[in-house]
Order: sequence, then structure tokens, then C-alpha cells
Amino acid sequence: METKSLADIGIFGGSGFYKLLDKYEETLIETPYGAPSAPLAIGTLGGKRVAFMPRHGEKHTIPPQKVNYRANLWAMKSIGVKRIISPCAAGSLQMHVKPGEFVVCDQFVDRTSGRADTFYDGPITTHVSPAETYCPQLRELAVKAGEKAGITMHPAGTVVVIQGPRFSTKAESAWFNKMGWEVINMTQYPEAYLAKELSMCVVNVSLITDYDSGVTANVDPVSHAEVMKVFAANITKLQTLLVNLIETIPDAREKCTCADTLKLARG
Repeated sequence: METKSLADIGIFGGSGFYKLLDKYEETLIETPYGAPSAPLAIGTLGGKRVAFMPRHGEKHTIPPQKVNYRANLWAMKSIGVKRIISPCAAGSLQMHVKPGEFVVCDQFVDRTSGRADTFYDGPITTHVSPAETYCPQLRELAVKAGEKAGITMHPAGTVVVIQGPRFSTKAESAWFNKMGWEVINMTQYPEAYLAKELSMCVVNVSLITDYDSGVTANVDPVSHAEVMKVFAANITKLQTLLVNLIETIPDAREKCTCADTLKLARG
């Protein structure tokens, strides 16, 4: 893939997060995988060149199971992006992870089905390891950026990714809780893994909006309206975290091995 160096950092906006930059130029990228969710908004934030895309479209018209994740990541890579920041609204599966707090996930569990989840369908057999999908350097910087913004941060956690658009049943939520997983979301897979396949650093910041299905905290089951209400109340915190994070990301990728993803993925 030939890349034009228009931005080094890419950010995906989730539910309730459709705009980030005040001044930007829009670029619509054609990809081998079809149309991305939206044009890329490219501008400057935190002293760096940044590309922003709302993964559900500019007016939230694309549900999680229909997002063209491959096109979105390919578009970012094609303009030179080396690092992906992947914030999302998410539910909590554990009592100690409270609504309004943030989790920087270090692992995922895939419970989706039928999503196009690899760039490598042949002819070269390629097995990119997902063992450490999330970039350790970006995770550390994200935690510090959130703490600087006065946010209660959880420096690690496992996100279980469900297919959507439905939320969990109480039985499913209770199962996830007993497994010890902390976060539940509908978009981290295959988004994060596809970034890894393209040798980009990727970090997730999960903004906790609710207790999933009400099982853990004995509250009313989650509704989309309530998720949006809590997310809207915390969007300013997320934006502050993002600026703080971007300001601290070094130009060179020297403290992680994300750029070397393909070295051991082929025989």
C-alpha cells in the first residue's frame, strides 16, 4: 500500500462522538474494501497531525455489525497513520468499574460472528498474533493523560466484544461477569485487530456508561438512551484526555514492537 503522509495519528469516534477537530480538511478515501464510514477529517490537535473518523458515520447511521472496519483502517493507513486511538462507549461487567470511569483495555474476547476480520485472505498465509493487540506504550500514555484530566482510570481490563445491535441478556451478562471480564462493547473487534494487522499501534479508551444488563449492580437494564446520556456528560473529559495523550505521543515508535507485526507472521 502506498501511503501519503497526511497524518500520523488516527482517531475513531464511537456512539455520541461524531466530531473532534474545529478546523480540518475532509478527504474521502476509496479503498479495495469499499467505502469507509465517513470522510477523514484531517487537522492539527495537540501539536500533531490527526485524522478523525466517526466509525458509525457522521449521523450514526451504521450499526456496529455493519461497520466496514477494513475500509476504515485501510483509509487511515493509506494517509500515513501509524497510531490508532480507538475510544468507545462501553458497559461495565464488574462493580469496581463504575459509570463515568475510563478503562484502557489490554485484552479482548471476541463474541462477534460473520465480520470481515482480516486483510490476509491469501495467497500468502499470514497469522498476525493477537496476544498483545494493544500497544503497551500508548496504553501507558493514555492512563497518564486521563489522570492528568482528573479522570478515574483503570490501567488494564478485558473487553468482551458482542455482535450487536442487541445488548446482552441477563444470563450472558452474568456469565461475562463470572469470567472476570471488565468491559463490554460492540466495536473493538475487529477494529483493534485490523490495526494490528496493518502494523499500527492501537490503544482503546473505554468510557463506561452503565452496568451491563443491570446484573452486577442490581439496576435497570441498559438502554441506548441512557448510554448516550452518560456519554454526553463525559465527552468533554474524553476530549481532554485525547489532547493530553496526543501531546505526549513521541514521533518515533521505539518502545513497542507494533511496527514489526509481520516479521513472525509468515513462514
